[in-house]
Amino acid sequence: MELTLEVVNLPVTDLDRAKRFYVEGCGFRADLDQEVVQGIRVIQLTPPGSRCSIALSSGFPPHAAQKQGEPGSVGGLQLCVTDIEAARESLLAGGVEVSEVTHLGENGWVEGKGGEWNSFLFFSDPDGNSWAVQEAPSPLSER
Repeated sequence: MELTLEVVNLPVTDLDRAKRFYVEGCGFRADLDQEVVQGIRVIQLTPPGSRCSIALSSGFPPHAAQKQGEPGSVGGLQLCVTDIEAARESLLAGGVEVSEVTHLGENGWVEGKGGEWNSFLFFSDPDGNSWAVQEAPSPLSER
């Protein structure tokens, strides 16, 4: 059996603002933006080269098996790139507030690139959902 992670639901307060941030600021592709039934809107966005998307939505009735967090409550989302400096420049060019490139040292985070798999940068969306970007040694298709 294949079990693939394909969509992560991301709670936000303003769907249009979040869509602009992820499409214009982060370069995500807008796959879907529609009202699926009256009052329920879904926006699905995919990072370039990713097989997993994020879904922004409004109007869904609560379901016990699918709890939604409060806007800004999601942390630890992670993207991987093969050129962390280029990723930082691209995010900055899109208007995203992003950290310097850092790595883990003996006493915590240190500015600058580290060794293989040890270069990161961080940013948050307008609601405070937080992301890490990690430099990988090669594209996913080659690992």
